Amino acid sequence: MARKKKTGFDKYFEQRMKDPAFAAQYRLARAEIDATDVLIRALDEARKRNGVSKAALARRIDTKPEAVRRLLTDEKSNPTMKTVFKIAGALGYHFRLVPNEV
Repeated sequence: MARKKKTGFDKYFEQRMKDPAFAAQYRLARAEIDATDVLIRALDEARKRNGVSKAALARRIDTKPEAVRRLLTDEKSNPTMKTVFKIAGALGYHFRLVPNEV
């Protein structure tokens, strides 16, 4: 299998990751992004399981359909907790704080 040629950014990133402070901040930011992505995907799966269209969900939470569409499809979505709670509630779900698995 051929190796992918490293870009200038790849080389720069590898160099930056050698700095422990940078690496720690990067891992923290990456974990936050990944957690947001998991949450949004879970909400979208709940929407699909319930047979609710994006437009219908928008009506349920009193917002524009394009806002819901962006939230559920844009790779850079960054929802507020208020929006997340509104969507979850509109789909018949709630959140519970549980400890992380170790």
